[in-house]
Amino acid sequence: MVNRATAGAAMQVHPAQAIAALLVDDEQLASEELAYQLKEFPDIEIIATASNGIEAAKLIEDLEPDLVFMDVQIPGLDGMSVIRKLREKGVPLPHFVMATAFDQYAVEAFRLEALDYLLKPVERERLAAAVERARKAIAEKHRVPQPDTAASKPSLQRTKLLVRSNQRNLIVDAADVVYATIDDGLITVVATHVEGQSNYRTIEELQSNLDPDMFWRVHRSYLVNINRIKEVIPWFKSSFQLRMDDKKQTEIPVSRVQTKRLRSLLKL
Repeated sequence: MVNRATAGAAMQVHPAQAIAALLVDDEQLASEELAYQLKEFPDIEIIATASNGIEAAKLIEDLEPDLVFMDVQIPGLDGMSVIRKLREKGVPLPHFVMATAFDQYAVEAFRLEALDYLLKPVERERLAAAVERARKAIAEKHRVPQPDTAASKPSLQRTKLLVRSNQRNLIVDAADVVYATIDDGLITVVATHVEGQSNYRTIEELQSNLDPDMFWRVHRSYLVNINRIKEVIPWFKSSFQLRMDDKKQTEIPVSRVQTKRLRSLLKL
């Protein structure tokens, strides 16, 4: 069962360097005990819990947590398989702290680059050590400069896009594009008066041919036209969704990584 804060809830104040954490355990008491222990660390923000590997993989892909505390033996997909599945899909991985009552999985966990491995029942000192290790790893990761800067502007920025719709090849002004999204390798472009498929293979390739001051990669699967954002909606915890200015008024999630830019861009 997935447990999330209610969408649209009022925004809360969080530590400046909050670490978004996901708890994965099929034993509710164990999950609740770990959540209780983590209250001792105010910078750890539990954004969701899951009770099986399939839910965990989806939440990791959707919510982009910084840190995942995950039991090894969970139904659906075991903890190791969750990591492998995410890798196969090319999903950027959070840091994992594996937890289990058995120590024979430790070698495999570290082979998959788990940050730490905790034996149940989790001792306070070991948990504190794991949290400190996570803090350092996440801080180091955030120090890596992001490619989404003015210096990365392409030499050629296209003002027209080809969009295939109803077996027709239509030419659309880039300024009329509301957003683009990718699903199963197929890019859909939604403009003010037309919706169809793009001949670009990846969101990155499409983005590199457009004006970076106008188009913003707000999520792994979405590229939006900043000028076509109609409303910013507080979502669960400290995240947001964007309501776009298309006919369906599509709501698009902003990844945690891009939330800082959103606050700066719109002075939130």
